[in-house]
Amino acid sequence: MEPVDDPRLLYAVLAPLLGAGAVMAAGKRPNLREGCSLVAALVLFAIVASLVPAVREGAVLSYTLFELLPGLSFTLRADPLAMIFAVVASLLWILTIFYAAGYMRGLKEHAQTRFNTCFALAIFGAIGCAFSDNLLTLYLFYEIVSVTTYPLVAHHQDEEGYEGGRKYMIYLTTTAKALLLPALALLYVLNGNLDFAPDSASGVLSPEVHKGVVTGLYVAFLFGFAKNGIMPLHHWLPGAMVAPTPVSALLHAVAVVKVGVFSTVRVMLFVFGTDTMQTLGLGMPTAYFVSITILVASIIALTKDNLKTRLAYSTVSQLSYIILGVALLTPAGIEGGLVHIANHAFSKITLFFCAGAIYVAAHKKNISDMSGLGRVMPWTFGAFAVASLSMIGAPPVAGFVSKWYLLVGAWDAGSVGLILVLLASTILNAAYFAPVAIKAFFGKPPAASAADHAHGEAPPAMLVPLLVTAALSVVAGVYPDFFMHFARAVLP
Repeated sequence: MEPVDDPRLLYAVLAPLLGAGAVMAAGKRPNLREGCSLVAALVLFAIVASLVPAVREGAVLSYTLFELLPGLSFTLRADPLAMIFAVVASLLWILTIFYAAGYMRGLKEHAQTRFNTCFALAIFGAIGCAFSDNLLTLYLFYEIVSVTTYPLVAHHQDEEGYEGGRKYMIYLTTTAKALLLPALALLYVLNGNLDFAPDSASGVLSPEVHKGVVTGLYVAFLFGFAKNGIMPLHHWLPGAMVAPTPVSALLHAVAVVKVGVFSTVRVMLFVFGTDTMQTLGLGMPTAYFVSITILVASIIALTKDNLKTRLAYSTVSQLSYIILGVALLTPAGIEGGLVHIANHAFSKITLFFCAGAIYVAAHKKNISDMSGLGRVMPWTFGAFAVASLSMIGAPPVAGFVSKWYLLVGAWDAGSVGLILVLLASTILNAAYFAPVAIKAFFGKPPAASAADHAHGEAPPAMLVPLLVTAALSVVAGVYPDFFMHFARAVLP
């Protein structure tokens, strides 16, 4: 089907960009500043939602802004894969605005105008990545996400913040310049363009290209998109935990890491394609390689007492589920991997929202200090327990759907080893998530900290969003068809 020209794609990308400008103009007027963010988020979600019916019916929407050189254009497109990411990012931005307002005001954080501006710019980059029609457009928006999120990581402007920000930029910019740019240049020389394939089967590379060159390109893209958190290029992600909790939620659920895995699977499916990956035997080695990340990151998470750090290593592990699913090259595996983009986002943002609520209400960061806190903050820890079940893969929460399809995909691929990896990771997930809720609800609080527990739940601006995202995790588990429809439409 020929792409349909649709300027709404441009409007969607411009909404958060104009929102960022409005936030800057609002300056230190907090209600107006956050109102501008909210309006931009609502407009963005409305535009994205308006694209859903056409894409569900099989249309591919496109919009070209300009052409730099023959085969190098700045073009946007909406297809089923784009819609999975765009719907999640635009929806969760709305909830994060309310949450961030409660968090930043509750702790009287400085530079809130800069914070909200960079937040909007990061979503601008993420939506641009979602709707990119070629590798040039994707790369430009990918770099925008890196640059605009640095001030968020280094927000506190202390030694720890600057160190986390430096690590963040070094990892992401070095891999982009050293691996992605050469890969783009070589692909352009080979093809004469950087366009994505019209489907996920054939890819864009001619069978005449040497297999070693294709494999080298594949490896460069896999590690060049370092936002995907694959070990050993994952250290930036736990280091970014120095940022305020709304930023951690943005980084680890919506924008940065999802940009990484989205870009990775976009290239796997629409540059190389399932046929080429199958022919060259790239799928199973990739699946087994990212399995190392899944297991090792889970083991490291077990050792972390700081809640946000444990959640960060959980993210490192969970992101590789998405890549593993696509690398299986089976329909069920690809479906499970792609739907986990949404399922992980709803659950992980809930977990980080809970971590921030605990810090604001009780000033606790370490799991060992949270004994009995669930009896004072039952809604927060109840939401945490629900999202934890999703990460573990228990029904009826969203993560169960992902893991079920991944297991079926591994079975269809005939890989007992990957089935064992998925089962082992599930046990590890339970081992590092379950003790948090158990300690909070059934642990005995230290007498010395009884006064700390007297504040109850976090402010409603923080509590309501985390309850909504927890509910979304359940809805996505009970009624998975919305995102599963798009995931199935991606299949060759």
